Amino acid sequence: MHYTMRTMAARNPARASAQKEIRRVIGVEARALTRLQRAVGRNYAEAVELLARCRGKVVVTGVGKSGFIAQKIAATLSSTGTPAAYLDPGDALHGGLGFIQKQDLVLAVGKSGESEELNRLLPALRSIGARLIALTASPRSTLAKHAAVVLEIPAVEEACPLNLAPTASTTAALAAGDALAVALMKRRNFKAEHFAANHPAGQLGRRLTLRARDIMRGGDLNPAVFVGDSVERLIVEITKKQAGAAAVTDRRGRLVGLVTDYDIRKALEKGGNIFSKSIRAVMNPRPTAIEENQPAVKAIALMENRKNPFNVLPVVDRARRAVGMIQIHDVRARGL
Repeated sequence: MHYTMRTMAARNPARASAQKEIRRVIGVEARALTRLQRAVGRNYAEAVELLARCRGKVVVTGVGKSGFIAQKIAATLSSTGTPAAYLDPGDALHGGLGFIQKQDLVLAVGKSGESEELNRLLPALRSIGARLIALTASPRSTLAKHAAVVLEIPAVEEACPLNLAPTASTTAALAAGDALAVALMKRRNFKAEHFAANHPAGQLGRRLTLRARDIMRGGDLNPAVFVGDSVERLIVEITKKQAGAAAVTDRRGRLVGLVTDYDIRKALEKGGNIFSKSIRAVMNPRPTAIEENQPAVKAIALMENRKNPFNVLPVVDRARRAVGMIQIHDVRARGL
């Protein structure tokens, strides 16, 4: 595959030129990140402390391409435990300043630090009393002079061949924002369950928050029979509940076995009258099960991460009573 692509590129000058340009751009942006890494000093640590001590929200702002970076930084902060929101400088100048309170912290992103819309906000921020962190490539700019902490993005060559379109500089600013958010996560001991609570609708949130009881077929939908029932009763239960199996319980409802469609077919293949057999004769007496409060992802691992995956998994409570059944199709329907 790689040989074929290289050969095709060699035969097509335009394609070869495009590949070369893409590698150049990535190289320029990689060097910008290396310079940023080397520039990180105590001011970055001070910014993290300032953000951690903030008793209000973090308002992130910026103009143009820096505005898009500011939006991403705000979203990352919010999803990782720091209440944050983006505010467009133009909107702020036309009534949106009411969104900023004294206890808030403003993080302003501006490469030059001299954007008119952004700098027109500075006297108002001073009047409100909200502290300012500046993320800029110009540490002597107007924006920087009004900031409590200045986070310098080292001046870099833009990847744009004209050295005009913000490319490497915005990549560096975004990386700095990500670094602040992640440092805050560690500072606040932000854990996976906290992240999941902020992402309940996403796949990651579902994987972290859902428990076995949330995806099982329980109550009237739980396929289960008493070990002393007839095989006929067992088959009716499996068919009625459409789970492909039934849990086998003792008189206290505790799980003592499992019978699947496969077990029924295997018994039929041996010949004889299956209805004359006992449930003990056809069941698996040592079925794998999961406790109802265990993460749903553990159920998936139990079902799939084995030489011979299976499609059903009994769910038990702490007393090992059979309270539900997980069917692989239900798991997949949940997007897990």
